[in-house]
Amino acid sequence: MTTFDDREKAFEAKYRLDQDMDFKTLMRRDKLVGLWAADLMGLTGDAAKAYALTVVEAAIDTPDQDVADKVANDLAARSVKVPVSEIRTQVTLLLDKARAELNEELSR
Repeated sequence: MTTFDDREKAFEAKYRLDQDMDFKTLMRRDKLVGLWAADLMGLTGDAAKAYALTVVEAAIDTPDQDVADKVANDLAARSVKVPVSEIRTQVTLLLDKARAELNEELSR
């Protein structure tokens, strides 16, 4: 095995790890967005967790659908008025929070 082969394997392993981390970050973000929206809808406890799970599942089932659109539709269905711009801002903020949480977990 040559040094080139070793480097190639190392790059492939890093790519797999990066892809895995990206997926976990997005799923964590979606869960946090779901919990945030659940709070706005007045859901607590198991109901809030169940709603957050629907947000995560929707992102997996229909990856082309925007999480913000799903949450906006769900909030509107419950007559909770939140501008889409605020939802998108939360999605961005919670992505950063999800990334920080995962990095903290990995550093332990």
